[in-house]
Amino acid sequence: MDNIFITALQHGDEIIERKIRYDSIVVEHNCLLLKAKNKHVVLFHEIMDSFTMKAGPIKLTIPIGSYTIAYYWKDRPYNLYIWRDNDGNYLGSYFNIVRNTYMADNLVSFEDLIIDILVLPGGAHFILDEEELPVPLEQFESGYVKQVLISLLDSIDILLSQTISESEKLFKHKDLLSLLNNK
Repeated sequence: MDNIFITALQHGDEIIERKIRYDSIVVEHNCLLLKAKNKHVVLFHEIMDSFTMKAGPIKLTIPIGSYTIAYYWKDRPYNLYIWRDNDGNYLGSYFNIVRNTYMADNLVSFEDLIIDILVLPGGAHFILDEEELPVPLEQFESGYVKQVLISLLDSIDILLSQTISESEKLFKHKDLLSLLNNK
């Protein structure tokens, strides 16, 4: 499937991101393809509605006109959203712990495993949504999510700095703005 996916789509083509929430509700977003390579896809998504993420007293608001550069891997138990404002400034990042990432035709799909990590521009990070788990984290999905979370937290600084650096080199703000204007 991966090879069909890569050859069938080109940079800037429309693609759907489908998140299957743990409660089976499906949430879809229309995105544009930035990069597809074997087991790795990068999508672009324009923020049409402002939203605020909260971690205790900390709030991060992603305003209208901002955008997401979203990374998906078939062989990793997470995906990563990097947010930039309409001037290209880094606003923060967000890791979803996931399973069953699927890439084919004009679709990237994944099953969301509730727990997320919000990372602020200064590097502070917060584990989100633990209160939404149906059982304690240690028991949830037979401990799988906790294992992924620990592993991700152990490598988050290196992983995030490498991915943000790649993002800034490969996906220049002025080029992404031209994608917005051509939608």
